[in-house]
Amino acid sequence: MESRIRSIFLTMVRFSCCILMVISGTVAAQEADAPPQVIESQVERRDLNVGAIDTEDFELTGFVGLMSVEDFESSAVYGARLAYHISPAFFAEGSYGTTDVGSDAFERQTPGANTLSDRTLNYYDLSLGWNVLQGESFVGSTRAWNSVFYVIAGVGSTDFAGDDQFTANFGFGFKFLPTDSFSVRFDVRDYMFDLDVTGTDKTTHNMQMTLNLGWFF
Repeated sequence: MESRIRSIFLTMVRFSCCILMVISGTVAAQEADAPPQVIESQVERRDLNVGAIDTEDFELTGFVGLMSVEDFESSAVYGARLAYHISPAFFAEGSYGTTDVGSDAFERQTPGANTLSDRTLNYYDLSLGWNVLQGESFVGSTRAWNSVFYVIAGVGSTDFAGDDQFTANFGFGFKFLPTDSFSVRFDVRDYMFDLDVTGTDKTTHNMQMTLNLGWFF
C-alpha cells in the first residue's frame, strides 16, 4: 500500500514538472516573438523668433559704399533706392547714386596734373530684381531672420566728365530682415558705360559695393 502511494506521488511530481516546462517554454517563445520596445525620444524644442516681411510693397533704402570707376581710384559712393515688390519673387527698383572719382594713372604719375575739371559722377537707373534663394539666417541659437539672395539688372544714365552716357548694370546681393519693416542688405553691381576721358573711347566696367538700410512702407 505504501509503495503504491509513493508511486502515485512520484507520478504527480513528474506531471507537474512537465507542465512547468511547457509553460516556461511558451512564455520564452512569446518574449522572443514580441517586438522590441520603442524608446520615445525627448527632444527639447527651441522657440525661434523669426522676422517676417512686412505686408507693405514699397521699400525706401539709403546706401553707402565704394565705387571703382575704371582707370580711376576707388572712392566713396552714396545714394538712395526706391523699390516696389511686385511679388515675393520679383521687385522693381529705381536708384540714384553719386561719387567723386579718384585720380587716374596719369595724375598719380604727374604731380599737379588734373585730367578732370569736374570729378563728380552721378547716375540713375531702373532695374528689375529676382529673389532667387529665399530662406532664413540664424543669429545665435534662438533667433532667425528671413533672408534672400537676389540678382538684379537694369538700365539708366551716367553723368560724368561733361557727358551723359547710357548705362547698363547687373549684379547680386544678400538681404535679411531684423524686423518686419526694416531690411539690411549687401549689394554688388557692375555699371557699364562708354568713357573716353583717357583718350581712348571704350566701354568701362565700374564696380560698386554698398551697404543698404531699407524701410518698408
